[in-house]
This record gives sequence, C-alpha cells and structure tokens, in this order.
Amino acid sequence: MHTDRERCVRAVQSKDARFDGWFYTAVLTTRIYCRPSCPVVPPKPENMTFYPSAAACQQAGFRACKRCRPDTSPGSPEWNRRADLVARAMRLIADGVVDRDGVPGLAARLGYSTRQIERQLLAELGAGPLALARAQRAQTARLLIETTALPMAEIAFAAGFSSIRTFNDTVREVFALAPSELRARLPKKRNPQSATPGTLTLRLPFRTPLNPDNLFGHLAATAVPGVEEWRDGAYRRTLRLPYGHGIATLAPEPDHIACRLTLSDLRDLPVAISRCRRMLDLDADPVAIDDQLRTDPLLAPLVDKAPGRRVPRTVDEAEFAVRAVLGQQVSTAAARTHASRLVTAHGDPIDDPEGGLTHLFPTPEALAALDPESLAMPRTRRTTFTTLVRQLADGTVHLGPESDWPETRAQLLALPGFGPWTVDVIAMRALGDPDAFLPTDLGIRRAAQDLGLPSTPSALTARAAAWRPWRAYAVQYLWATDSHPINFLPV
Repeated sequence: MHTDRERCVRAVQSKDARFDGWFYTAVLTTRIYCRPSCPVVPPKPENMTFYPSAAACQQAGFRACKRCRPDTSPGSPEWNRRADLVARAMRLIADGVVDRDGVPGLAARLGYSTRQIERQLLAELGAGPLALARAQRAQTARLLIETTALPMAEIAFAAGFSSIRTFNDTVREVFALAPSELRARLPKKRNPQSATPGTLTLRLPFRTPLNPDNLFGHLAATAVPGVEEWRDGAYRRTLRLPYGHGIATLAPEPDHIACRLTLSDLRDLPVAISRCRRMLDLDADPVAIDDQLRTDPLLAPLVDKAPGRRVPRTVDEAEFAVRAVLGQQVSTAAARTHASRLVTAHGDPIDDPEGGLTHLFPTPEALAALDPESLAMPRTRRTTFTTLVRQLADGTVHLGPESDWPETRAQLLALPGFGPWTVDVIAMRALGDPDAFLPTDLGIRRAAQDLGLPSTPSALTARAAAWRPWRAYAVQYLWATDSHPINFLPV
C-alpha cells in the first residue's frame, strides 16, 4: 500500500480513516509522522513520504504526531489475512515473543534463521524485529504513563525496557517528550487515578463499521462458566499470560471497544491487548471484506442489512481446539457443561472480586494427565480428546499465532475423529484463517437453501469461490440468518 504514492496522497488529503494502520505519512519539513486521518491541514504532496510501519518511521528519524497519535491506530489487516513468514512473524512480535525470547526465540518459533527473518521484515516493513518490538514497547509505555499512576521506573520494566535510561531515551525519541512531560500534558480530569493495582482502562480502536451482535453474541452464548461470563453489558474472561494471569472486560461502544484489564503482572499488558484485539478481530478491514461479499447478489442483502460482521476468535488456540472437540455433535449447552466440568476439576483457580470468574482454562498438560474414564462422552470422542491433548502437550501439534495454516490443517486431519468441519472451525476461530469455510455445517446449509444458494457441500464450495479470500466472514453472515442466541447481543 505505502508504495502506491498517488493512492496514499489521496487518502491523506481526504483524511480517510479506513487506511489508518495500513501506512504512515511522514512529513519531511516537520519530521513528524501521522496516520492518514490526521485532523491537521494535510502537508503538500512533495513534503510527504510514506512508510509501512511506525517502526520504519522511527528508524528514519521521525517522531509521532501529538494530534493524531499514530501509535493508537488499528493494526494492519495484512497480518491477520496472510500466513506467510512476515505475517506470522508480526503476529508473534505483537504477542511479545521478541521481548521475552529475543530475535533467536522468534526465529526458533518460525523455523527460519534470524538473518532470513530480519531480511524479509526489513524488505516489507522497513524495520527489523528489534525495531518493531521497540515501537510496540514505546506504545505500551505511553499507555501506562497516561492511564496509570505507576512510578516511571515500574512503567519502564512493565513496558519491556531493559533499563530506565533506555525507556527515557526511547520515549523522548518517539514522542519528543520526556515521560514526565507526557503525563503532565494530560488534562487534570484525565490524570491517572490510583485505581485497583494492576487494573487498566483503555479503548481498543477498530475500523468501522463493526457489528457487535454476532461477535459478542457468539462469545457470550458459548461462554464456559468460571472462565467466561456476560455481566453488565460486557464480555469478561480469564487470560493465561506469559508472566501471570489476567481478566479482560470488553464492551462494545460506537467507535471503540471499552477494555478493562486486571493483570497479575503488568509486563503482560501488550500481550493481553494483542490477544483481545485478535479475539475480537479488530484489525479487520470491513469495507474491503463487505465489498467483496456484496458481489454475490444473494449475499448482498445480508451484508447491507448488518455490515461489519467480524469473526469471533479466541485468546488461546489450544483451548479453542479442545472446546471444538467437546462440541462435536452436541448442543451448545452440552459443550459448555463438558468444558465447565474440566475447568472445575483441572483449571487453575483465580480471584475475581468484580464478578463470577473462578478459573483459568486447563492447560493441555493438565488435561493430558486426567483419567480418560472420567470423561462423560462416547468412547470415540474420548479417544479424539485424549489424542489431541497429548499431542498439544508434547508439542507434536502446536497451535499459535505463528501456525502455518496448511501444515496445521494437515496435522489436525491426521488425528482420529477430526473431520473437515472440526478442522475448519479451528482454522477459522483459532488460527484466524479468514478464508476458512464450513460447507458441511447444518446452519450454513440451511441458510444457503433459504437464500437460494446451492445447499450441497460441493456445490456451495464452488459458489463460494467468488467470496475468497473472505469466506469465514461469509459464514458469519449466513449463520446470522438463524435465530440462535449466538447471533444476538445479550441484554
């Protein structure tokens, strides 16, 4: 996108918010970089240059605009619709792997050399993994400075910096202000309050439109008691994080998602934000998706009626795969019951003073150690379940942000009891494949028949070729024709 200069200039001159996060505008005269929708008077085209990432702008010596705050833009939709090396690396960097394990750890997770990863990231994003992680740390630091009353030393280490000096230098370089000056600029009514320790309130931006009905409806209707709940207009769930655990409270607002995070270790903040954004599919480009689906005259009325549907995803890929097996050939209520029993027996207990959450979902290691005879399910599904958790526990099958979609599909299909429906629903909601499709799903076939679409799996798959690469979003529109609770925002 950033190489198409004419298109970028038009987006900046029209202040088009749809392109926020796709590219960044650096102004040669002021040495400031902005998001395309920056509210200030656009610079002259000859003074604009364009970069694919905030990290590339920072490396080139530009500082972030104080008006449009480009560090708070939605993420690029590229990293959630692709499965190549660069996209997988970006998902891992957002998940904090570089901060925890360094570039060698990133390379090990991806199965490539550090040189290969650095070369490809530099070619496409104008910055290597260290610079991209540094930009993320700067964003986290600003968030903590402006939303908490924490001392700067604690913020420095919570944001992932190795020293206070590095923290001070980075904040000054990126924002042209010292950390204390950033906090001093806040209006008095917005000065950080001494709230509950480890609790932060923030706004998660997204590209409009966003239809919250099926997104929050699905998460609430399938919520596992003790791990998830719908309370006071918000979806709440527990999070298992690298340094500890947390609780996320998420509520839809017209122009953002209100997010409240309670963390046992603030170093988990960027990871918690990244996983919440991924679960709610907030980096999607709904205009591009809906425009493609509208090309089918039978889908177009569904899109026009409620545009901006997202794919409800997960914060833990392994957890979702386990729950997908528990939900095979049973009702939503039965699947929740099975999962709740496992949570009570094998999940790690936590405290939740603000609600009814009681446990973290059990790890594959904990589930692999259970007695199979204790599972109240048919023997064949019991075999499917135990095989899956054993292979997740020993690393034979790995599900994560860096998963190679075709390879992981093949691994899952080789497991006993894994058919196309189970594999595709995991690909869609856990791995994040935007083109995953469920032609054998009963609800999809019923909706297709009602709309006049082909209802047999093979014929529907052929028709759906025109919806690619967004067939997972077509699934959401087709499911929404039913009166199932997953399609309605809880009251």
